Amino acid sequence: MASASFAKLTASSSPWIAQQSFNQRPGSSSRSPAARVSVIRAGSYSEELVKTAKTIASPGRGILAIDESNATCGKRLASIGLDNTEANRQAYRQLLLTTPGLGQYISGSILFEETLFQSTTDGKKMVDCLREQNIVPGIKVDKGLVPLPGSNNESWCQGLDGLASRSAEYYNQGARFAKWRTVVSIPCGPSALAVKEAAWGLARYAAISQDNGLVPIVEPEILLDGDHSIDTTLEVAERVWAEVFYYLAENNVMFEGILLKPSMVTPGADNKEKADPETVAKYTLNMLKRRVPPAVPGIMFLSGGQSEMEATLNLHAMNQSPNPWHVSFSYARALQNSVLKAWQGRPENAEAGQKALLARAKANSLAQLGKYSAEGESEDAKKGMFVKGYTY
Repeated sequence: MASASFAKLTASSSPWIAQQSFNQRPGSSSRSPAARVSVIRAGSYSEELVKTAKTIASPGRGILAIDESNATCGKRLASIGLDNTEANRQAYRQLLLTTPGLGQYISGSILFEETLFQSTTDGKKMVDCLREQNIVPGIKVDKGLVPLPGSNNESWCQGLDGLASRSAEYYNQGARFAKWRTVVSIPCGPSALAVKEAAWGLARYAAISQDNGLVPIVEPEILLDGDHSIDTTLEVAERVWAEVFYYLAENNVMFEGILLKPSMVTPGADNKEKADPETVAKYTLNMLKRRVPPAVPGIMFLSGGQSEMEATLNLHAMNQSPNPWHVSFSYARALQNSVLKAWQGRPENAEAGQKALLARAKANSLAQLGKYSAEGESEDAKKGMFVKGYTY
C-alpha cells in the first residue's frame, strides 16, 4: 500500500504533497487527509499552459505539422527530384514558415528538432519566423515506433528516457507545445497490451511535458490500414480513448492544458464502402462526446492519408453545429502536397509554393468555421495519399 501511494503521489508536481509520502511511516496503511488528495499537476506552468492551448485552439486556425523525421522529409523531397540534404530541408521548411499571411489560418506548427534549432538562410531563427505571425512553435518529442514484444506484431513508441531534460531544452529554444505519436492497428487486434502501452506512454509523456511548460498533443493514431467497417473503427476508437483518459487522470495531467490529435472515424482504407463527410462527422463526434471531457480546449485532427479535399470536407462537416471543444486540424500531407507540386524545388517557384500553402490553410480555416466549399478544388486535391504501413 505504501509503495503504491508513493508512486501515485510523487507523480504530482506539488512538492508539499510529495513530501507527505516521504513522511509516511513505512508499512503504514494510514495516510493523512492531505496525502489522499489527488492533485492536478502542471505546477508553475499552469496558467501558461492554458493560455498556449487556447491560443492554438483559436477560431479559424489550426496546426501545420512539418515534424517529419529527416528520412521522411527526404521522401517528400525525392518526390520532386531533390536530394535529402540539410540545405534542401532548410529551404523547404523556410519556404513554409516564411509564408506571408500564414498566421491568419495557422496557430501552431510542429517542428522536427533540426528545424527548431535551425535558422533561415539570412540568419533568422525559424521559431522567430513563427512568432512574428503569432504562430506557436511546437516540437516532436517521441523517438519513433519499435516492435512491441508479446503483442500481435504491434508497435510501441519510445522516447520517455531523457524526455524531461530534452523538453526543458526545447522550452528554452522557444517551443511551447509538444507532440508524441503512437499508433494502434485494427488488423492486429488491437491487443489489450498494445492499447495499454499506447495509453500509458501518452500519459507519461503528457505529464512530463506539462512539468516543463509544453502543452502536450495527445495522439494515439488509429491507422487506416485494413478493410474493417466504420463501426469497427468506432468501437476501437472508443476503447483506445477510454484507456488514454484513464491514464491521463492517473498521471494527474491537467486537461485544460492539453490538445488531442485523433484520427477521424472512417472505414478502413481497403473497405469498399466509403463514408461520406456527414457520416464521418456523425461517427467521429459521437466518439468524442462519449470519451473526451469538455475541459479539453482543442481537437486537432490528423489527416492520416486522406486526400487534401477529403480531410477538409470531413472537418467542415464536423463544424456544422457547436461542439464542446475547438474542432480543427493538424495536417501534414494534407497541407504540404500541393506545396511540393507547386514549388518543385526551384527558387523561382517559391512564391507559387507559398500561395499553394496559403490556399490549403485558408480552405481548412473555412472548414473549421463551417464555411468551406469544395467548388473550384483541383483534381490533385481530390487524390488520396494513403500509404499502407506508412512511417514518419
